[in-house]
Amino acid sequence: MTIAPKDLLRRMFDAAVNAAQPAHCVPLHLPEPPKGRLLVIGAGKASGAMAKALEDCWPGPLSGLVVTRYGYKVPCERIEVVEAAHPVPDSAGLLAAARIGTLVQGLTADDTVLCLISGGGSALLALPLDGLTLEDKQAVNRALLTSGATISEMNCVRRHLSAVKGGRLAAACHPARVVTLLISDVPGDDPMDIASGPTVADPTTCADALAIIRRYGIAVPPKVIEVLESGRGESVKPGDLRLRRAETRTIATPQMALEAAAAVAREAGYAVHILGDAIEGEAKDVGKVMAGIALQVARNGQPFTAPCVLLSGGETTVTVRGSGRGGRNVEFLLSLGVALDGCPDMHALAGDTDGVDGLEEIAGAYLGPDSLQRAWGLGVKPRDSLADNDGHGFFEALGDSVVTGPTLTNVNDFRAILIDAR
Repeated sequence: MTIAPKDLLRRMFDAAVNAAQPAHCVPLHLPEPPKGRLLVIGAGKASGAMAKALEDCWPGPLSGLVVTRYGYKVPCERIEVVEAAHPVPDSAGLLAAARIGTLVQGLTADDTVLCLISGGGSALLALPLDGLTLEDKQAVNRALLTSGATISEMNCVRRHLSAVKGGRLAAACHPARVVTLLISDVPGDDPMDIASGPTVADPTTCADALAIIRRYGIAVPPKVIEVLESGRGESVKPGDLRLRRAETRTIATPQMALEAAAAVAREAGYAVHILGDAIEGEAKDVGKVMAGIALQVARNGQPFTAPCVLLSGGETTVTVRGSGRGGRNVEFLLSLGVALDGCPDMHALAGDTDGVDGLEEIAGAYLGPDSLQRAWGLGVKPRDSLADNDGHGFFEALGDSVVTGPTLTNVNDFRAILIDAR
């Protein structure tokens, strides 16, 4: 039985999300039980589910605290799971970070700290440096999110304004052993960029952070500039002896998710080509480029022959200029649709694997060859929607939003283009 393209794309997306579920990947990467205590801490959209997976398979005593996004809490018996705001931090995240800082005090060399880190931890683990306030952090986060800066650049700034990021949390655990389990949501899977690297050394500097702020013309409070210009925000550097017993284990990545999706497409009879798991850039520009590739495949059989599926991941950015409701995945998808201009046999789905694209509980959307025609019939103009950053409004009008609810994981963006020309 032939599966409809829209249904196949949704199955692929679901497979990508499922591949990164903590229940599958946490048990495979646990350390041996320590002589002393096992203290569990963590932050991120997947941290609650990671804590539950750990509890379900850990043979001995443990305790701890993790912070996750509102709506992502998973019931645990021995590990406390608290919720806080994302992508802009709130007082709940501030309190959770302070409590974690207290928990790691007084550890011994016989103790092990198991740190459960996933995407979203940058906002959820919010403890400003001395001299800065939560309001300062909120202002910086809001400005970064609309600046067009890459996730690596945003996290560089965040590391130098935090009392826990940039290796500071691991340094506070010294002399205990620190084992960090990472679910990667960043292009390249660099541990220092996942939740801004609270347990790994940071080779970047305050000067680097200051240069990013100036490069993008980001408006930040004067106190932030003072912290960076004075060097007071310098993070923990490679070679610091306090991190000598700290190690990281990456347990789920965007590439793993794409490979799981590819297996679903192959089973349905499609050739699959993974174009990259770390694609960055403006979402609308990536949409244009992907449309160009897809059209070359459909029209000329280059560089691949149809039917096939083009997969990609990573994290694009959106420089917000309009007042619409959107996110980077629906921005990509709408740009792709405008560039494809109703080309037959083209179907696509783009979504964030955490279930939230932008600021709304909408993971992404589906694009079909008739999407533009249907929108015009409703009086919705695709180019105007794109100019207004209104991807969610556009696809909601068509009934083609992808809504998953909390997925309890996060391996970043998922993009699939199905070229069904035969």
